[in-house]
Amino acid sequence: MPVTDVNIDAENLTMTVVADLAAPIERVWAAYADPRQLERFWGPPGWPATFTSWDHSVGGRSLYTMHGPRGETASGSWEFLSIDEPRGFDVIDAFANDDGTPAEGLPSMRMTFRFEPIETGTRMVNTSHFDSAEALEQLTAMGAVEGTKLAMAQLDAVLQDLRDYAEGKGTVVDILDDTHVRITRLVNGPRELVWRAHNEPELMKKWLLGPDGWEMTECVIATEVGQTHRTRWAPVGDTEGEPFGFEGESVLVDAPRRSVQTQRMIGVPVQVLNDLNLYEEDGATLITLYIEYPDAETRDMILGTGMADGMEASYDRLERELLAV
Repeated sequence: MPVTDVNIDAENLTMTVVADLAAPIERVWAAYADPRQLERFWGPPGWPATFTSWDHSVGGRSLYTMHGPRGETASGSWEFLSIDEPRGFDVIDAFANDDGTPAEGLPSMRMTFRFEPIETGTRMVNTSHFDSAEALEQLTAMGAVEGTKLAMAQLDAVLQDLRDYAEGKGTVVDILDDTHVRITRLVNGPRELVWRAHNEPELMKKWLLGPDGWEMTECVIATEVGQTHRTRWAPVGDTEGEPFGFEGESVLVDAPRRSVQTQRMIGVPVQVLNDLNLYEEDGATLITLYIEYPDAETRDMILGTGMADGMEASYDRLERELLAV
């Protein structure tokens, strides 16, 4: 995680975030000056941003909307006060309504971004200046500190070529907090095909099997919000184990980029939220799955079943049998 320090100064009404980034200053600048790159990390996991307008000039105003996993939205705007390529820029960051108008009752702040070369790459210092102690307290109460850390943790994947960042690492599990886990896996294949492999029963039955010796006996796909999904597996031949399955509902569909579904084991009341995101670069697709658990105990219990090993076996099969064709 690139964030090395977060300091809240109640006397001077500031919040300062320091991050050390393993990339030259020109590369870091490019990530902040390109809305398509910026929206990959401007927003914590599960709340990706989309910049709907972009005027990167002094006096220019840009609008963005973050999309939550249950269909929630939170919009904001940047008004550029100064631009000093590649050393930094200043903006007024404000909450906004969906139409871009300022949102009443929510704080705005002046944000300064400063980039400086260091031996390992670039140090970013981001300072938010508030108009009042109440505004500072309101934003921190909304989870600004933790949200900033989680958002910045996504920046490493943006600054490197996708293959350099993820190829050969297999299935990676990152525990984000007590109830959230991020699972990533790079697969060599286009996003459209990876999306189809997650949403077409005849394809899912070929790869989503976990360890060898299992077969998918039922596959009902939810292709629209509100529809139910259901999958069941059973052992084959001499494989030990009992048949099992999962079911749930579709919460969000943004083909071929994102799908959010509730999931519970059939016969078990515990429910999780699966937020699947697909990003393609240079013919490879990064699969990112954010999982929201009801509590840390449930998180640890499910991870302890060997879930990650089963996922790696499935992703390996996906590459071998579908994407390599």
